[in-house]
Amino acid sequence: MIPRIHEQGRNTARLLAYLYGPGRREEHTDPHLVASFNGLAPDPGRDPEATLRDLAQLLDEPLLLLPDGTRPATHVWHASVRAARGDRTLTDDEWADIARRVITATGIDPGDGAGCRWAAVRHADDHIHLVATLVREDGRRPDHHRSGKRAQTECRQIEVDYGLHRVAAGDGTAAKRPTSAERHKAERQGRQRTTREELRETVRRSAAGTASEEEFFDRLVSAGLLVRRRIAPSGDTLGYTVALPGDRNGNGQPVFYSGSKLAPDLSLPRIRERWTQGPGDTGPQSPPPVTGPASARRRATGAAWQALLVIDHGDDGMAAAQIAATGEVLDALAKSSAAHTRDELRAAATAFERASRSHVRAVRGHDHALREAARDLVHGGPALGRGEDGATTAMVIDTLVFLAVAAAHWHARKQHAQQAEAARRAAEHLRAAYSSAAQRPMALLNERGRRLAPSWQRHHAGAVRHALPELADRVLAEPGWPALAATLDEVLTAGHDSTALLAQAAARRELDTAERMSDVLVWRLRRMAGLPADPQNAPGRRTRGASFVSSPERAEHLGTRGANRPRRRR
Repeated sequence: MIPRIHEQGRNTARLLAYLYGPGRREEHTDPHLVASFNGLAPDPGRDPEATLRDLAQLLDEPLLLLPDGTRPATHVWHASVRAARGDRTLTDDEWADIARRVITATGIDPGDGAGCRWAAVRHADDHIHLVATLVREDGRRPDHHRSGKRAQTECRQIEVDYGLHRVAAGDGTAAKRPTSAERHKAERQGRQRTTREELRETVRRSAAGTASEEEFFDRLVSAGLLVRRRIAPSGDTLGYTVALPGDRNGNGQPVFYSGSKLAPDLSLPRIRERWTQGPGDTGPQSPPPVTGPASARRRATGAAWQALLVIDHGDDGMAAAQIAATGEVLDALAKSSAAHTRDELRAAATAFERASRSHVRAVRGHDHALREAARDLVHGGPALGRGEDGATTAMVIDTLVFLAVAAAHWHARKQHAQQAEAARRAAEHLRAAYSSAAQRPMALLNERGRRLAPSWQRHHAGAVRHALPELADRVLAEPGWPALAATLDEVLTAGHDSTALLAQAAARRELDTAERMSDVLVWRLRRMAGLPADPQNAPGRRTRGASFVSSPERAEHLGTRGANRPRRRR
């Protein structure tokens, strides 16, 4: 149940004419009253003797009784209440009850016998409109302060009482939704999204990983947007507006939107906060070395793990900064990834956008590592869908799933319902993207693991049972167990204590909530041991120039850490 308080108006009759009319696209069907302040108001939709003028005069009567000069200029209160997508079709009687409850909760008619006059109009299956005159029967103004918040609270209880979909409560930090006029314009032009939504996404991705004002504006222009800066007499930029080149008003002029109208954190002052230097920084940020998509993804994986620790154990301002910067990493990753993962990554970034803002103000500077990682992803260039690029994409997505889940848990603890739900949706999209990215490297690792000698398979299974006694049975039963065995084999060949490193990898974050624990351990081990993400780049057990250990027993006799290290050439 989604309530919305519209801008107050000046003309009751004009609003009623719209509500009872055909609509802008002939979408209004069977407009009629479902409830009113006294239950006796004339209904121009069902009563052929009633007129819109009759209803408007009845609602405005308390206003007309006020002396001249004391009447409020904007006296028309207008709200709509819409059922959530997927809810059943409610009856007129049910909508009438909902209308009365919302009117009472908002203070329009609190039930004291002298409230405002109001009417509820239904012209569609899924919503009603509430119209009221903001003058009480006793001539006083109603106490409707924070009526939107009150309506939200009442709608949460209505959902429970009627068994409807539970909509997450908002906190006023969401980006402004497109207006009905913007939606209709997009439909007329055959576009799936409104101009506001397209601009918001483009500006958000342009800002990801930027280090300066000039870089930000250069990216906006490169993205194909029309950009206007608001310049102070001193020459400083005070703000900016953007427009799509093909979006024009009735006079043929571009329709510009300011950053703050797209989203609260896209105003220029808020974007400048991202460039705040972190602890220990002594000078302006310089562009990081561009080392390619694969190394950029490894760097992002490390930064994401550090962010997890901050979200779990840092203060609120630091955690909020890490969550906001996570949105930048998702934007940058979506922008630079291959086609087979791009759609799901874009969907994850779009969903997480809502999770990146709350009333907890981010303490910028502590998010430096994540923002630098986002910058690396952008400057590293587009990644291929195969080889080391593709495998490191799977590696970083695997870590970002945990980061999105951690953000959801943090928001849930703070009672940020919408943000928590958004982070959970982002995690689902990331899991789908991971399935596409990991398919090839995990298949290669599984094949390599199944080719291991039985003695080595038993040895690696023993390492799992020793390091993860409570989770070992589940890990060994997973389809990805051969891939983990192959990775443990590479870890051993590289000279590491596979059991100890496995225990460290498992301790870094809980595993029992992961859908595929073996996959998680594969990527953690490969990163911690410095192994190539792509199995085809990893040396086998019989690599040239390395000593060969014929069996696990021989490895234990020689000492695991040194037995498999490459011999020096003489």
